[in-house]
Amino acid sequence: MPTIFTRIINGEIPCHKIMENDKFLCFLDIRPVAEGHALVIPKKEVDYIFDVDDALLGEMMVFAKKVAVKIKKAVPCQKVGVMVAGIEVPHAHIHLVPINAVADLSFANAKAVPQDGLARTAERIRNA
Repeated sequence: MPTIFTRIINGEIPCHKIMENDKFLCFLDIRPVAEGHALVIPKKEVDYIFDVDDALLGEMMVFAKKVAVKIKKAVPCQKVGVMVAGIEVPHAHIHLVPINAVADLSFANAKAVPQDGLARTAERIRNA
């Protein structure tokens, strides 16, 4: 059974897309820790990030770096934090979160955001 992320890749579930190429997709998290919180996923469905092929994992980080640069330009923050938990969805993914302190990476801060708010944020990041 495909993961929710595979269903997003296949266009079965909508997302607020930031960047995409033939191997990766980045979109906004629907329960962000902070405005601009995005997920980078490989299009190849692999459960555990450290099971991702070495070359693909390296490319994934380079792709994430390009997104992080855009996030930092579009969302006021000191840095873009990187987090990999890998528990909530069985599809490898990297969280990119605008932060000003280490505590900003706490998922206890996650909250639902209206779709129009996510759409505006996604547009600002894409255009950065």
